[in-house]
Amino acid sequence: MSETALHHKRPSLHPCALSVNLNKVALLRNARELDLPSVTHAARLCLKAGAHGLTVHPRPDARHIRDHDVELLSALLKEWPGREFNIEGNPFHNLMGLVERFRPHQATLVPDGMAQSTSDHGWQLPHDLEALRPKVEQLKAWGVRVSLFMDPIPEMMVHCKALGVERIELYTEGFARAYALEADPSNSTRMASAIAPYIDCAKAAQALGLEVNAGHDLNALNLNCFLSHVPHVKEVSIGHAFIADALVLGYERAVHLYLEQMPGSQAT
Repeated sequence: MSETALHHKRPSLHPCALSVNLNKVALLRNARELDLPSVTHAARLCLKAGAHGLTVHPRPDARHIRDHDVELLSALLKEWPGREFNIEGNPFHNLMGLVERFRPHQATLVPDGMAQSTSDHGWQLPHDLEALRPKVEQLKAWGVRVSLFMDPIPEMMVHCKALGVERIELYTEGFARAYALEADPSNSTRMASAIAPYIDCAKAAQALGLEVNAGHDLNALNLNCFLSHVPHVKEVSIGHAFIADALVLGYERAVHLYLEQMPGSQAT
C-alpha cells in the first residue's frame, strides 16, 4: 500500500463488534480479598453502554479471571440476547474444561505459555495443525465457534481453513507498535508497511470463507486506522487499553469512545 493510499483510504462501513476483555478488572480485584472492583458489575455496565460482547482469558494460575467469574459472566449474558461470550485460552491448558461447562459463543485458541504475562504470538501452522485438530473438532461438536489466534501471515490461512475453524484473530501488536512510533500515523511509509500484512492476511482468510477478528494492543487512538484499512473485521477484543480508559472515563463513556472509533458499528 502506498503512503498516499493509507492517508486517503475511505473507511469501511462494514460493522464490527466490540468485545470487552475483563481480565484487568479481575487482576485489580484479586489484589485484595474483596469483590472490588466487581467483574460482573463492570460487565453489566459495558453491556448497558452498548458493548457487543465480553471476553475473558482465564489462565491456569487464576491470576486474574477465575472459574467463578466465567460462571457468573456466562449467566449474566443469558440476560442479554444477541451479546456474545468469548473465552480465550490455550486448549492444552485449562480452556477446554471451561468451554465444556459454559458453552460460550466463541472459543479463541491462543498458544500462550504458563508463565507469559500476555499473548505474544500466534499458532505456527502447519506445525501445530495435527495437535490442534482434535481440540477444534471437540469444540465444534459442543456447538462453539472456533477462532485461532494468528500472526498476520497470509500463507497460513489455508491451514486454518483445513483445520475447520470459522474465524481467525489477527495478533495486532506489530501494527500497534508501529502506530505508536509515528508522529503522524495517517501519512507514513512505515505505517503502510506495518498494516499491509494485516490487509493481505484478512483478504486471504476471507477468500477461503474464514471470518476475521483482531486483538492485542488496539486502543482508542489506533483502532479507527486499523478498521478503516483492514477489510470486514467481525470483532475486536480489547482489554488493557479499554480498562485504562475506563479508569478515567468510566465504563459507559469508554464503551462509547471505542464505538466511535469503529466505522459502521453501532451500540447494541
